[in-house]
Amino acid sequence: MVLMRVMLSMSLCLLLASVGCGCGPGRGYGKRRHPRKLTPLALKQFIPNVAEKTLGASGKYEGKIARNSDRFKDLTPNYNSDIIFKDEENTNADRLMTQRCKDKLNSLAISVMNQWPGVKLRVTEGWDEDGHHSEESLHYEGRAVDITTSDRDKSKYGMLSRLAVEAGFDWVYYESKAHIHCSVKAENSVAAKSGGCFPGSSMVILEDGKTKPLKELQVGDRVLAADQQGNLLPSDFLMFMDQGRQITRQFQVLETEEPRHKLTLTPAHLVFVLNNSTDKSNTRAVFASNVKPGQQLLVVGKEKPGHLIPSTVRQVYTEQHDDSYAPVTSHGTIIVDQVLASCYAVVEDHQLAHWVFAPVRLWCAFLSLVGMVKELNSVHQEDGVHWYPELLYYMGSWLLDSSSFHPQS
Repeated sequence: MVLMRVMLSMSLCLLLASVGCGCGPGRGYGKRRHPRKLTPLALKQFIPNVAEKTLGASGKYEGKIARNSDRFKDLTPNYNSDIIFKDEENTNADRLMTQRCKDKLNSLAISVMNQWPGVKLRVTEGWDEDGHHSEESLHYEGRAVDITTSDRDKSKYGMLSRLAVEAGFDWVYYESKAHIHCSVKAENSVAAKSGGCFPGSSMVILEDGKTKPLKELQVGDRVLAADQQGNLLPSDFLMFMDQGRQITRQFQVLETEEPRHKLTLTPAHLVFVLNNSTDKSNTRAVFASNVKPGQQLLVVGKEKPGHLIPSTVRQVYTEQHDDSYAPVTSHGTIIVDQVLASCYAVVEDHQLAHWVFAPVRLWCAFLSLVGMVKELNSVHQEDGVHWYPELLYYMGSWLLDSSSFHPQS
């Protein structure tokens, strides 16, 4: 563990020193909020400007999926009537894809119709079971599609490429005058999993006592959090380490008794449970999926709104929501819907997670010192996982045992 901490700190501090957007969003940093002019891609241009099967894009190839393989169940058909599937094999293979690919494709279909009324998105290649692509093509995993517009107007393809980037594909390549190639990360990637998030409609408490939907947080806001002793205090909102505005995910709902509250969060997110009902500082962080009725959470008291009190979990169930956000505060904790939660997920160690995010806090403190924090609010953050936590996950997968991670991660 000590060796891992040393290696992480050295690597991450060097990276943070060389990359000036550590506290800002990930891919897409520097683009302004809508409305903004979209620039078409040039022929042979790809975004991001790295190889497709690298960490910064769609990630490594994980093996071909056949109809008789166990992973075939990971593919889902896409019957969106706003998308035309060429399906030249007459097997519906082009309609099969991973859920992440399906979500991005459906989002792109809406953008195409908005950009060119009367025109639809057209898929010429999807999942490939016949070996028609190059070795280790992501088409074999249902993670890639080749697209055009329904009118096959080649003058639109540069802008279609840009729309695919905006829709959230992890790698977009204006490959030829005939089509655009798009691909996504694997479902078991931290960027493709639910990770740790709350629905955007969840409410947080600002420093002045007012409440605000979590999705509306801006850099510079101060929200209610707690220190290691369980004392409430305002904490700086630093960034969203993950956000998905159009992706349906499954959430755990932890409903408490008196005072009755409902905390909604993804299964891999960390939440604090009490080890001793009389000592609010004696807590441990556990995955939301491991919380059971009868355990106690810390909630904001109704009679004592400035204090946290224990409340027993009365039931646990699941819900689906269409958006998700993972906020990070300077204290690593946050009060969401009146319940104390960690800002971290995936690894069941809140202290370790908070420790490895120290470079982000230092960078944000520097931006605050030079008066640049507010400027980050004019920067457009695209959907997906910020590069920093994704890098941590990648490094952790080498340095930590697989049992350290949430089973769904």
